[in-house]
This record gives sequence, C-alpha cells and structure tokens, in this order.
Amino acid sequence: MKVLCLGGAGKICREAVYDLVETSDFEQITIADPNQSEAERVVEWLDDSRVDFIRVDINEAEHAVDTMRGYDLVMDGTPISVNRKSAACIATAGVHGINLNGMSKEWELDPQFKEKAKTCVPGFGMTPGITNLMTKHAADQLETVEEIYISHGAFRPIAFSPAIAETTVVEYDPNLDSRLVYEDGQFVQVPPFARPKMIDLPAPYGSHLQYIIPHPETETLAQSMADRGIRRVEVRGTWPPPNMQLLRVLYDWGFLRNDQIKIKETQIGIMDAISEYLIQSAEGSQTELYGYALHVEVIGKKQGKSQQHILTHTHPPADGSVEGWEDLRAYTRCVGIPLSIGTQLIAKGRSKATGTVFPELAFDPQEVFQELEKRRILVHHAVSSH
Repeated sequence: MKVLCLGGAGKICREAVYDLVETSDFEQITIADPNQSEAERVVEWLDDSRVDFIRVDINEAEHAVDTMRGYDLVMDGTPISVNRKSAACIATAGVHGINLNGMSKEWELDPQFKEKAKTCVPGFGMTPGITNLMTKHAADQLETVEEIYISHGAFRPIAFSPAIAETTVVEYDPNLDSRLVYEDGQFVQVPPFARPKMIDLPAPYGSHLQYIIPHPETETLAQSMADRGIRRVEVRGTWPPPNMQLLRVLYDWGFLRNDQIKIKETQIGIMDAISEYLIQSAEGSQTELYGYALHVEVIGKKQGKSQQHILTHTHPPADGSVEGWEDLRAYTRCVGIPLSIGTQLIAKGRSKATGTVFPELAFDPQEVFQELEKRRILVHHAVSSH
C-alpha cells in the first residue's frame, strides 16, 4: 500500500512519518508539503528508499485531489486552518484519511466517505485521539457513564512553528464558538479561561490549573456515549506556566481578538504581529520542560456502585537519557506516533467502520495501547469505588 503524508515536513507530522518508516510495511511513503526545501531535508533525514517527496499545496485543490488518487490512504498532519480543505480533498479523492486535529466538522463528509466505502478518522493525536480511547476503555468497564473530564498538559514552546502558534491562539480566541461543555443534554458555550480546575499530572509535570478548551472530544464523546447516561463532558488543557501567563495578559488586554491596527502604512492584525514575533524569537521557541501529559477521569456506575476511573500516560524523559526523545521530540513524538498507529490500523483493515468515524469508535483501545507500549508510551489506569 501507498500512503501520502500531507504536511509531512511539519515538526509533528515528520514524527508520524518517522514512525511509519520504523514500524510499517507501506511500500511507498510520500511526504506531500508546499515547503519543498524543508520536505527534502526530512527525506534526507529519514534515509529510506520508500520515502519520497511531492509538492502539494492544499489550497490548490484540484492538484491535491489528483495526487491523492494515486495513494491508498492520506495521513493528514496539516494545521487547523486548512483541515476543512484537506478533509474535503480526501473525500473527493475517494481514499482513506486520518488527521491530527479533528476540529473541522469532518462528520459532515460522512456520506462521501461511506459512498466510496472509505474510512476517515478525524483527530488522532494525543488529544483528541488517545484521550478518546482512554475514555472508551474506562466506559467499557462501566454499566453507565455519567461524567467525563479530559485534561492534558502540552509542555512545549509557545510558537516553535507557525502551526503551533496558530493552535495556541485558536484555543483562546474569544470569538470562537466551539469552546463547549456538555451538560444534561445540551452543549454550552463558555469563554476563554472558563471553569478553572487544578489537575494532578504524572511526574515530572505536577499540578496545573487548567481551563476549558475547544477540543472535539466534547462533541464526539457526548454523541458516542449518548446511550450510556452521559450528563457532563469537559475538556481542559494547559501549557507551560509562562505560556499561560502570556495568554492571560493577551486575553485581558484584548489582543486575542486580533483587531486590525495600522503601523505606518501597513494594516495587520495585532495578534498576527505578536505571533510572528514569537515564531522568530528565542523566547517563543524554547521552554524549560518538554513533553506531554494526559489525565482522563470517567465517572459512572457498575453493579449499582459509583466508580471513578483515572487514566494517565507517561513517556521517556526529555533529558537526553533516551535516544530520540530529546527536548522537543518528547512532545512531537507523543503527538505524531498515534497518527502513525492509526494510519497503519486503517491500512490493515483494523478500523471498525466506513465513513467519518470518531476515534473512540474507530479502533480497539487495547490494541492501540499495546502499540504505544512498543514505543515506550505507557497508559496507566486506576479505579476507585464509592
């Protein structure tokens, strides 16, 4: 089989490609990216005869679709801002697809994928992705599922790439209408920095105050758990404390609205200017602690008693003691590896349905957890009864 790796030159998607090279039996692995020079550097770094490059800009839809038709599957690591276009191209091309973000209402493309008997799994990194499967794993051990609280800590620089700078701004954009919680049958929109909650993350990350963020798990889990008695779904997140301090100031002063300002004769969004500074600055591309931490809490009933399930994950440290997990790669590999695993499971026919399939309905959690363990990413599960 042949896989097209859309956005494969990016810092995160290249880790998914690296994992494909290390663990898959694809006969051709093509990096498709508009940045030719960076993509060629990635091809050289991977040093595998199966890996090649083709220039693809998702904004040139006709060429993108024609290219995709030459492959069995598209692994999409493009930024949030173009995910709607990329998902539409994959559907039009009539091939299998999987992406990282799942924030572009990909379920609206369900009829197109079903018509061609293809699978599209939206949002399969750490969160969304592994968090969905953690929730499903806990839910499978309960008779009713009443409350789901998903939290994560992404310990990385605030703007080590343009796509990451974009994600940072999007999650706290005051104009965003998808920052939701699910309560008693209704989706409720909340503002940035809503519902602060202290979350204990696995070592070495510690306790952090977290806030509601606009992640797709809120909507997908409310739907997939609708017949289990679900009353509440909340998704929170945090970044390193200096990042959160900066975002709070930017929000309080209105910068995150990205109002247009005039500098000499140039019109520019104020947040666009700040983002560009962060991308180019040392402060925007460095942090003290690197890595990723998940915390999923599921509350329900079993044999008439209330149970609390807490799932977390750990990975090799970023201190250089484990080759390949140094510094930023401790973060980017955590996100990229699940995308590779999901891609391989679709290729092997291990996904459970055609059409647009939410992560928790697409794969067997245990099978994915076993694949993660092979790569030194461990899922931990604790249960308490009340």
